[in-house]
Amino acid sequence: MAATLLWKHAVVFGHKAGMFITLSKIASVLAFALVLSACESLGIAPDAPPPEEKPASSSNNGGLIDTLFGGDTPTSGGSGIGVNSFLWRASLDTISFMPLSSADPFGGVIITDWYSPPETPRERVKLNVYILGRELRADGLRVSVFRQTRANQPWQEAKVDPETVRDIENAILKRARELRIANLRTQ
Repeated sequence: MAATLLWKHAVVFGHKAGMFITLSKIASVLAFALVLSACESLGIAPDAPPPEEKPASSSNNGGLIDTLFGGDTPTSGGSGIGVNSFLWRASLDTISFMPLSSADPFGGVIITDWYSPPETPRERVKLNVYILGRELRADGLRVSVFRQTRANQPWQEAKVDPETVRDIENAILKRARELRIANLRTQ
């Protein structure tokens, strides 16, 4: 008898507690919705984008250096793509004998696939060319050279002469200067 009375009391008490919990959940959801709708009426807008920073430009004194390497002028070859167009075109011209794996003109990255020269079939080379800015400058270009050799079956990493990297960078820079001079003559 005591167990039956206890059971009835627990069911009635539990029912009231369950109803209280349900009502508190509904009230919480309504309060949350009210707070959210109030935030919208405050006119809170997202932050404005930061102002664009201008890149550091060269002296723009009209001298021979600015003419050959390009200052911050419309003829500096920066229109249409994200990097200097003379360096971009010169890079593609210089490594045109190698198969391209990827070329991103907005990011300034050219990645070649492995190339094995016909005279050395047991050696292969891969290049990554990075154009770092919109100005035609020597420090606006970086080349990474990867070399592998094969004695038997697997390809092994091989050392790259630093002079090779400099020679490729200089060839690209020379071609970029030629393209810039040709562009100036046609204007």
